[in-house]
Amino acid sequence: MLSGTLNQRLEKCLRRIDTGDCYNSFLSVAPDLTQKAGEIQRRIDDGTAGALAGALIGVKDTIAVEDLPLTCGSEILADYRSPYSATAVEKIEAADGLIVGKTNLDEFAMGSSGEYSAFGAVLNPHDPRRVSGGSSSGSAAAVAAGLVNIALGSDTGGSVRQPAAFCGIVGLKPTYGLISRSGLVSFAPSLDTIGILSGEVRDSAALLTIIAGHDPADATSMDRPVPDYQAALDGDITGLRIGLPREYFQDVEDQEIQRILRETVGFLKDSGAECIDISLPLTRYAAPCYYILAMAEASANLARFDGIRYGRRKGSHDMAAIYRQSRSGSFGPEVKRRIMLGSFILSRDCYHHYYDKAMRVRRRIALEYRACFKKIDLLFCPGTPETAFPLGERKHDPLIMYAADSFTLPASLAGLPALQIPIGKTADGLPVGGQIIADVFREETILRLGHYIERYFLTRESQASNVVFC
Repeated sequence: MLSGTLNQRLEKCLRRIDTGDCYNSFLSVAPDLTQKAGEIQRRIDDGTAGALAGALIGVKDTIAVEDLPLTCGSEILADYRSPYSATAVEKIEAADGLIVGKTNLDEFAMGSSGEYSAFGAVLNPHDPRRVSGGSSSGSAAAVAAGLVNIALGSDTGGSVRQPAAFCGIVGLKPTYGLISRSGLVSFAPSLDTIGILSGEVRDSAALLTIIAGHDPADATSMDRPVPDYQAALDGDITGLRIGLPREYFQDVEDQEIQRILRETVGFLKDSGAECIDISLPLTRYAAPCYYILAMAEASANLARFDGIRYGRRKGSHDMAAIYRQSRSGSFGPEVKRRIMLGSFILSRDCYHHYYDKAMRVRRRIALEYRACFKKIDLLFCPGTPETAFPLGERKHDPLIMYAADSFTLPASLAGLPALQIPIGKTADGLPVGGQIIADVFREETILRLGHYIERYFLTRESQASNVVFC
């Protein structure tokens, strides 16, 4: 429930950002916010406001907002301002949502901790000594800290869901093609989706209803009716067939996370759901498959940021020097690593050994899920194999860092909708996330179950009690 006028809440938000955003969640703030808030408040008062009126919204800095910076968390785009807005942003503004500014992220959305931004790491509001997750780190931290009500992120292999789990909030990755990607800077186009981070499932459902739908500017967006996702939230879960994939649960070593998962499954059974143990054996191949495909696509997509077509130019002697100095001097270590590995994967001698095989495995994974959903309605599983880890602990060990996404990758490869929700906390006060996955375009089902768990299994106080407000 929103309290106070929009201007009052905006002033409080801006005051916290101006006096030092202690989580480093925002990179830039939109101009003329007070004037825009006043106009929206007048429409609220006279009953003509849109469906998102009163909501403060953050936008991940890979998503274009006209006349605002579009840095992608990278030095190479530090001076770039977008000449247009993404379709999702246009729909938000048409519904009277107030976009506060652009949120921090791992550079070009490549990272699992929020530490790879050229503008500094994003800290976890539950424990500023720990990572916020990535790559939509600033969006997750801003929502968890109460700076904004909702935020847009992007999810390629878990970049909405993993930081949502680490920050104790709701993270929704929709079916691939449900939300237009027009205005989203490409990382891996066959995997990229715009996603939603919020404090409550109902807020995610409300925003999804606004921004979903076909867009002629995005050839991958699906031309199908958009339901009212909020209307589908209420109701019990009696008879719902919920699959429990053993490959996810057996990889959780933390005893506290295991206990919280058992308690959640027990609650689902007590609520009338039918919980069924299932196996998804191809899950073990999801991580190598994802990183081969994502790095290959990233290498191709980031070729345009060369100091000539796009990006800050360094060097002036000849074209080769401009390419070399602009890219080597402006890209961070994780982006360079993925560009080099992606170029290797796409080379003539390696393409069939890596990329072609990974595409075949990806199809097999999608078919395995399709067969699974003929027997069950949805899946419930852990969201991450662990809670948020300490800052700096894994930054220089990419293989261990990549493992943080192991539970989110399969749904991305299969293009499935997935919802991350908080299901409890450890003794140290760190959030634990649960993930709900369904067949394509079954967002109503995962949102209904997420809302039921949120409403009857958790209390709002327990989710936010230990956030360190700045």
